[in-house]
Amino acid sequence: MTAATHSTLFPQVPDSADAVLEGLDPEQREVATALHGPVCVLAGAGTGKTRAITHRIAYGVRAGILHPSSVLAVTFTNRAAGEMRGRLRQLGAAGVQARTFHSAALRQLQYFWPKAIGGSMPRLVDRKIQLVADAAAACRIRLDRGELRDVTAEIEWSKVTQTVPADYAPAAAKAGRESPRDPAEIAQLYAAYEDVKRERSVIDFEDVLLLTVAVLQDRHDIAEQIRAQYQHFVVDEYQDVSPLQQRLLELWLGERDSLCVVGDASQTIYSFTGATPDHLLDFRTRHPGATVVKLVRDYRSTPQVVHLANGLLAQARGRAADHRLELVSQRAPGPEPVYAEYTDEPAEAEGAARRIRELVDSGVPASEIAILFRTNAQSETYEQALADAGVPYQLRGAERFFDRPEVRKAGIALRGAARFGGNDSLLDDVVDLPSQVRAVLSGEGWTPQPPAGSGAVRERWESLAALVNLAQDFAAARSGATLADLVAELDERANAQHAPTVQGVTLASLHSAKGLEWDVVFLVGVAEGMMPITYAKTDEQIEEERRLLYVGVTRAREHLHVSWALSRSPGGRPNRRPSRFLDGLRPGSTATTGRATAGGAGGIERGIPGTRGSAPRRTQRVPARCRVCGRTLTDPGEMKLMRCDDCPSDMNEGLYERLREWRADQARNSGQPAFCVFTDRTLMAIAETAPDDERELARIPGVGMRKLTRYGADVLAICAGQSGAEHPDQD
Repeated sequence: MTAATHSTLFPQVPDSADAVLEGLDPEQREVATALHGPVCVLAGAGTGKTRAITHRIAYGVRAGILHPSSVLAVTFTNRAAGEMRGRLRQLGAAGVQARTFHSAALRQLQYFWPKAIGGSMPRLVDRKIQLVADAAAACRIRLDRGELRDVTAEIEWSKVTQTVPADYAPAAAKAGRESPRDPAEIAQLYAAYEDVKRERSVIDFEDVLLLTVAVLQDRHDIAEQIRAQYQHFVVDEYQDVSPLQQRLLELWLGERDSLCVVGDASQTIYSFTGATPDHLLDFRTRHPGATVVKLVRDYRSTPQVVHLANGLLAQARGRAADHRLELVSQRAPGPEPVYAEYTDEPAEAEGAARRIRELVDSGVPASEIAILFRTNAQSETYEQALADAGVPYQLRGAERFFDRPEVRKAGIALRGAARFGGNDSLLDDVVDLPSQVRAVLSGEGWTPQPPAGSGAVRERWESLAALVNLAQDFAAARSGATLADLVAELDERANAQHAPTVQGVTLASLHSAKGLEWDVVFLVGVAEGMMPITYAKTDEQIEEERRLLYVGVTRAREHLHVSWALSRSPGGRPNRRPSRFLDGLRPGSTATTGRATAGGAGGIERGIPGTRGSAPRRTQRVPARCRVCGRTLTDPGEMKLMRCDDCPSDMNEGLYERLREWRADQARNSGQPAFCVFTDRTLMAIAETAPDDERELARIPGVGMRKLTRYGADVLAICAGQSGAEHPDQD
């Protein structure tokens, strides 16, 4: 464990703002003290980025520069948001909002729905699969379970890239996506899915972002209210933002530049969901006044692991590779990575389980070991091998710790014992906190020795054992702590989703391992066809597979095992070969042709003196004036009409009604509220102006380039007395 990436389990809260900065390296300290203007942190794996940004927020709060309630820290998973809240609490910065994009948007949408739209907000569905299945049935298209999942992923990608059903086919082709069905069928299913949602008055998670963006775009008063609340933004994992999330962030910010983004283009592994590193790589272009800090001191991994990670990226191609960071290990030397070849996959799994059994027997905690694979389908073989070897394990991505039934029951039992423990015979002969917890949880199924075998019984025991271990650590850190103190700690951890460590080897896909680390990592199945995966065809897809392996390598602190099998099953043809990504890196192999780009060094780059952090495309706004009386306009509604409300209107009533009918058709076809097409004020402005061409239409406030492209031909046709085309488009 190292100071940059780890803290003690229950550290003391720093006693001053300056104390928050203690222990930070020069680049991390620069991040923590750069509290004004746009800041971009390019942070390599293991360089302490979360530490840097949480200390930045805490320093700003403790120094009185930032008010806790005015800060919104955004990340991509509930686990990461929970960890951030936990760290901020430990640094004395409680009250800062740390949320996912969806969570923050949902809170705002729920609060402003009555004011912006009226009535009650539609129900939010947790899972799309059943709705997609119903849409397929309505289209008389048969989908198996795998196809349902793949079609659902295509719908999600379409929505986060703001692609409507009618545009799916060309958009997918442009993005180089491998559609699971004929693109025309996907578009049909997508449209039917939106119909099903509308009929049932439900919305999905992507709708939360789309609707929040629509409200903030069209209701300036609501946007200003949110901007008055949140004045400082921090975005973690910025390389993973989608176009829709970026648009939401821009609307939250308005014209301000109080923004800090953190990311690493070399860890972009979610492009299939719509994520793109372009926003990170273009940050300095959009914000010429930005301070850029590069973190390259790797506190997580040994020089041997870091050397392999750097070697993987040295052969990479593409824009992300051009901006790669060359890590510099800060740890003492460790063992070289181990490479192993097996005849078949079961033999590979047995080999990994056997080595893990040896490590556990030698004293390595099972919780500090992970097996990482490319696809979830590989998990079962390793589950069986570990069970046969008597090694406990846990599946990454399973139910959240505090949501597990046994943990909920244990919490109730501990809370009851804290209140009425004096009347509980179980506690008569125990005095210290760990003994009290063991006594209480023994009634819930905890035993000093784990049950034999694997399965549900073992998983329940592992959960209870994690609580026992947490109690021991808590008592050691806080002398005199009571059972009530522990219950309060558990409540805070549950709210933050800050789970204790479960004692078991972690089985996880490479994608779900992002953001995690272990002392020992087994990278398995590193063979052609699996890494890179067979369906990775384009150069961009191949490079993303390379980055995925890079993420896997950089999860290891000290021991790294890389293995592959020559065939899938015993007796099969040994026609597989190790991944091309290992060429020139594993012993006995030759490097493939590639270019070793110069890695980015750590350091700080100041913004251009005298420039603000706003994008160069923005221009200074000139006052809007009424086109009738010439008075300066300040009301957003009047600014859309370009006249005062009480000035005479020359609106064509017939044209206005035709535009309203057309808008209703568009809204019905797209499954969105009518104001997402055009607001009433914008329709009135169009009816008053009756534009003859795109240039005149584009001058009307509320008609941006996207809506001009999407709806311009229809609107101009209606203004010319023709009928607008009816198609299921949305903005």
